[in-house]
Amino acid sequence: MKLLYRMRMIIAIALLVSFTACKKSFLDRNPLDQISSGTFWQTEDDVKMALAGCYRQLQSDFLSYRRVWLDCLSDNAFAEWGYFNMPAMTIGVTSPTSGGAVNMAYYTPYRGIANCNYFLENVDKVPIEADKIAVYKGEVRFLRAMMYFDLVDFFGDVILYRETPESADAAKIAKSSKAEVLAFIHEDIDAAIGSLPEVAYAGHAVKGSATAFKSRVLLYEQKWPEAASYALQTIQSGKFSIADNYLGIFLTATQGGNPEIIFSTQYLGPTNPTAFTESMDVQIGWYGCINPYQDLVDEFECTDGLSISESPLYNPTTPFANRDPRLVLNMRRVAEEAWPEPQHPGQTGYVMRKYADFSHAPFSYAKTDSDQDMVSIRYADVLLMYAEAKNEDTGPDAGIYDALDEIRSRPGVNMPPVDRAKYNTKEKLREFIRHERRVELALEGHRYFDIKRWGIAHTKLPTIVNPGGVHLVFEQKHYKFPFPQAELDNNPELKQNDGY
Repeated sequence: MKLLYRMRMIIAIALLVSFTACKKSFLDRNPLDQISSGTFWQTEDDVKMALAGCYRQLQSDFLSYRRVWLDCLSDNAFAEWGYFNMPAMTIGVTSPTSGGAVNMAYYTPYRGIANCNYFLENVDKVPIEADKIAVYKGEVRFLRAMMYFDLVDFFGDVILYRETPESADAAKIAKSSKAEVLAFIHEDIDAAIGSLPEVAYAGHAVKGSATAFKSRVLLYEQKWPEAASYALQTIQSGKFSIADNYLGIFLTATQGGNPEIIFSTQYLGPTNPTAFTESMDVQIGWYGCINPYQDLVDEFECTDGLSISESPLYNPTTPFANRDPRLVLNMRRVAEEAWPEPQHPGQTGYVMRKYADFSHAPFSYAKTDSDQDMVSIRYADVLLMYAEAKNEDTGPDAGIYDALDEIRSRPGVNMPPVDRAKYNTKEKLREFIRHERRVELALEGHRYFDIKRWGIAHTKLPTIVNPGGVHLVFEQKHYKFPFPQAELDNNPELKQNDGY
């Protein structure tokens, strides 16, 4: 069963724990349309409702299904129709007043963090068993860690609220260093690892969610041995595995109990769809708003395991023939392939397929039952994190090749094993791991963060030409977003990132 049910109750508790209602000093009296915090924290049902309110924050902006759009800030895809101001941002037009993606990346995590802080400050009031409270706290600290990590990844040094400010003025503080925020993130993740159950994922964060996420943070910090260790811990737990159906990881009917999903943002139609107007199916399956670049298409190997520049199987007149099956599972070539829905043809000649659920067709503005869960962490990602971290730490070994082969041998994909003789040095294997990561996780929102943490965004992105014939622009300052101007105006202690 999906986690986020009983929406009226969830919405009520989300209102309760909004940032401006977290302390009595913010309010003269209890609002008539909200639950009073003085009478709420009484039973375990209250705790569950508050917990659902924390999870519900994952349904907003880049914590939600919109995360796939982040590939449109990378060399993977172009954002049709100017969604979230991304086409302008990719040619260097990013400023404190850009709005769109900049505002979404900043404000949404902080709203979620406020909810998490409020939960953690009040849950001990409820007279239930200590071990249950520990699990609830572990879930919320895991969520808070995810939200702070997004902020660090987008902005670098950010304001750190360890607890709810006592007043609006008390919230106006300076940034903490990235190192300090990362240390706080690790405190939360470690607490989650210590308290969450080691079971299969079923909607609530579990120990494997936390160990996998810890590996991701350590990979970002280039702490290779530690990142490999936590990825391996997740792998060896035995709670997760490669799914038999690649496309099924991203479709509602096959997401429940899917062994590959380690954590996701969950939805439940028709009362709790991905969006009440332009859902994932409308934007991807009908509008075709995410247009993959030729550069991504060319990354996919032929079925013999060779690149298109090496393989005798490649024919440029039929470019999707004899290719890695993940190519057609991620996108389609508009000029060739029939599509179940009338659709804009896309400006690059390609449109995204992944996450489009045609069991919901015909799509329309009025339909609200598009409820694919947005997968944040999956087992293949953990295998790739292990391979990358282990290679950077010690160089090639059998365990790395085995991890990559486990992904490539998925039923329905069945790509050849990694050529161990060809990729036999750290440098060569590094490039293959990065290739495999791009192909396996294409159009899931990872690529933008990957090319930044590898430090190659400023050299790779300018090689891409957008549909308007303009080369992408990515300067050193673009490794961080600017803080929104409205936030700078509101908080004099917050200083803008360099270059903006």
